[in-house]
Amino acid sequence: MTRLGALLLLTVSFLSFASVQDPAATPDKRPEVGTLLDKLKGHASKGGKEDRDAVAVIDQLNQEFKKSGPKDKQAIVTGIAKCFEEKRLEPKEGQPADNQLNVAAAAVLGEMGPESTDALIKWIGHKDLRKDIVVQHKLILSLGKTKDKKGIKTLGLTLENKTPSVVGAAAEALGEFKDSDLATRKDIFENLLKILMSAKNAKDGNINDTIARERYDIVAAPIITSLGKLSKHDERDPDKWQTWWNKNKKENWDAQQ
Repeated sequence: MTRLGALLLLTVSFLSFASVQDPAATPDKRPEVGTLLDKLKGHASKGGKEDRDAVAVIDQLNQEFKKSGPKDKQAIVTGIAKCFEEKRLEPKEGQPADNQLNVAAAAVLGEMGPESTDALIKWIGHKDLRKDIVVQHKLILSLGKTKDKKGIKTLGLTLENKTPSVVGAAAEALGEFKDSDLATRKDIFENLLKILMSAKNAKDGNINDTIARERYDIVAAPIITSLGKLSKHDERDPDKWQTWWNKNKKENWDAQQ
């Protein structure tokens, strides 16, 4: 073998070894992450007085997450999710909820899937946050953004919620699974369609039922939008969606494009 050939072989071998062994590609257990997590805990524990600072640290942790190894990623998710455990005073009548920390935490976890999936599932509908519809809305949308199939069951159950805006958020989140396999999309589609037709029938069954009409008006748009994303078909009328489903539920939707 010539010297050039030997050199090329050595170079290829080194690159192959480096691609497998490269620990610098995913740095882990970094001190800067630990420092930020300590700062977040310190700010969050001040009863709301330093929530603005805590939110700024959450933004920094989000940047670190993108370049972290698996242990740091899980530590970041765990640290941010612990913000939901911090108690805040109930707002006085007519005043907004003191929830900026929880809103920020819920939103950023949507960018940290699939590591954040379990944390999001835990806090959707949790007794300590159930009344805060704004935070619940963020948690639900974030679970959809993870695109983790583990979250589909929780989102499906959330479609049964009594609060229309929560149902709408779940419907929107389920539309995030538009690139999933066909069987998964069909299951989600069928569930969404049932909720849509149930809301429509309740509205049509009593024209004087303002609650049923309001519920339909809130949930219909996000459901119809997600039906279109999942099926790659466009309809606006619920009855036409039902007809389309009856005709196409056993067909290969992707082959129809």
